[in-house]
Amino acid sequence: MTDPAPSLPELIEWLAGDECHAATDTAMLAELGRRLRALGLPIDRMSLHLRTLHPQILAHTLAWTEGEPVAQLDRDNSIERLPFFATNPIRRATESRTWLNLATPAEMAGLEELDFFQGRALRAAIVAPMVMSHGPASAVVFATRRPEGFPPADRAVFERLVPALRGACEIRLLRLAEATVLDTYVGPITGRRVLDGHIRRGDVETLDAALLLCDLRDFTVLSNRLPPEQMLDRLNLYFDQLVPAITTGGGEVLKFMGDAVLAFFHLDDGAVASCAAAFDAARLALDRIHSASQAGTPLSAGVALHHGEVAYGNIGSGGRLDFTVIGRDVNLVSRIQTVCATTGEPLLMSPRFASLLGRPGCRSIGPHPLKGFAEPLDLFAWNPG
Repeated sequence: MTDPAPSLPELIEWLAGDECHAATDTAMLAELGRRLRALGLPIDRMSLHLRTLHPQILAHTLAWTEGEPVAQLDRDNSIERLPFFATNPIRRATESRTWLNLATPAEMAGLEELDFFQGRALRAAIVAPMVMSHGPASAVVFATRRPEGFPPADRAVFERLVPALRGACEIRLLRLAEATVLDTYVGPITGRRVLDGHIRRGDVETLDAALLLCDLRDFTVLSNRLPPEQMLDRLNLYFDQLVPAITTGGGEVLKFMGDAVLAFFHLDDGAVASCAAAFDAARLALDRIHSASQAGTPLSAGVALHHGEVAYGNIGSGGRLDFTVIGRDVNLVSRIQTVCATTGEPLLMSPRFASLLGRPGCRSIGPHPLKGFAEPLDLFAWNPG
């Protein structure tokens, strides 16, 4: 016995229900396509173009065709610079917030410039904007190979369906936006803690971590000499060398403090692994900064490394909090970093860090007084020999 044909109200109810809510993006689109075909709609290609709140990604896009896996792609912002994008039907629909009925080869040509629609012999399409409660509109595209396109009855189904689909997509976009904003501004590890409910002032845990503090040299001189636009370009070039080295090594960037970056490494494998990861990230970052300087943009930096205990959590006042690390060892790595500038050493380590690292290239540069600390500290540089 076959399942009875679904009805449109049942489909709309499904979009608002728990099953759809729990499904992945690809599973939701695949099930939506299956249900629409079961209603008798001649959809040969359906796609979602979900605008994201992301510094690099313009939209999260997915496309479905019966019998094929759902394709998905994050489109970066560079697509906006491509000549065809200015008049692309999806862009026109989202910016004008009006439905488009593409029924001629000339009208379809603009759509078929997008990879999701190329080479599929599509003859007609409906592009429907999905206007969210805030931010730019997203869109859904229903396309068919039928020469006559979609009759008025089919369009009436889409008009009833799209508000429910918009609601289901908006929930997904809100989930994505909250994770993206937290990843962008506080980092993925800290972001997960915030989403897990660690949001009250004083909600702090103590952890052992390798600390990395990197500072751009001569920043004040450069700031006084260069126009703001050039200084920002130089800062961003510097961060582009430093931050990926930290994050790919398993570190978390906690703070951008002007030209300085504070990061920590707290790997599951323990202190030795955390120090090794922090050291490798520091070396990679310095190599990349040197290469950028050799390419024509003078840059140099100093990195301090230390391993110790930090208080990790929320500080602040009322409803304005900061998720950070504080403690004696954070102060210590900051003081070590100042010695990088006075000695000209690009990389300095505390005795504890050098001991945990355990590599033969570590060499003592002798004891150095550190502001706020009673005793001078024997610091270690890197000399691979």
